[in-house]
Amino acid sequence: MATTPSRPVVTLTTHPLWRLRLARELPRRLLYGLATMGLLASARVAIDPPRPRLPEALLHRPAPPDLSAEGFAVLFTRRYLTWEAGDQQTRENTLTPYVGGGLQAGVGLQPPADSEQRVQWAEVVQEREPQPHEHVYTVAAQTDTVGLLYLTVSVIRTSSGLALADYPAFVGSPAAGSARSAERLREVSEPALSAVIERALRNYLAGSASELAADLTGNAQVSMPGLGLDLQSLQSLRWAPGVGAVIATVQAVDRRGAQYTLTYELDVMREQGRWEISAIQMDPDT
Repeated sequence: MATTPSRPVVTLTTHPLWRLRLARELPRRLLYGLATMGLLASARVAIDPPRPRLPEALLHRPAPPDLSAEGFAVLFTRRYLTWEAGDQQTRENTLTPYVGGGLQAGVGLQPPADSEQRVQWAEVVQEREPQPHEHVYTVAAQTDTVGLLYLTVSVIRTSSGLALADYPAFVGSPAAGSARSAERLREVSEPALSAVIERALRNYLAGSASELAADLTGNAQVSMPGLGLDLQSLQSLRWAPGVGAVIATVQAVDRRGAQYTLTYELDVMREQGRWEISAIQMDPDT
């Protein structure tokens, strides 16, 4: 019996023309889009490059002190408050560099002809900046006649250097309050830690660096005091605010018999069940 050969079957499907064009052009359009985005990003970086963001602490860090302006104010105060009996001309000569064309000779001070005064020490104790490039310093000056004085000195920085902005003024001392009480701090209740603190402070005050090293961590940086003291007693030992530090109040006596009540903050940590000290009161590297 003869068989009829099978015929191939052809199926026709229809697709919208826009879909065919999209399938053909989509890869090219994606490539163009990515290239355009890259060019735009490069242009933005070139026009407005990103700037590194400083930590918050650095953004609000106070400006460093102007040491040369402070020195200028202190030196002026010394010369201004110092005079010899019957030698007004010498004093005016020492103040001539400060006078310029706008202030009176001697910066307006005429001391009594038959008196003398010397400044024993002077230092800046307060500062304010009323406008850019101007500093108003409060200088504490100890004189040998009227005692401790406070003088404000206004210093400006010009194109030719430092200069007085105006006459000085006598003022009162900066405000001060009573000492902060540490009564709310938690007492240290571990006998082992108390023993380490007392032994370490005894060696620290006595200047025994080799003995102190036994209670220090391996990376501790400690600068020994210049005045040798004998520890009499550990009066109190409290945990400092935060973590990892204690505040110790001690009584000590020097070789002359002078007695002191002193407070030290010590950074402590426990290593393999033993308390060790990593810092005492200050960091000698900063």
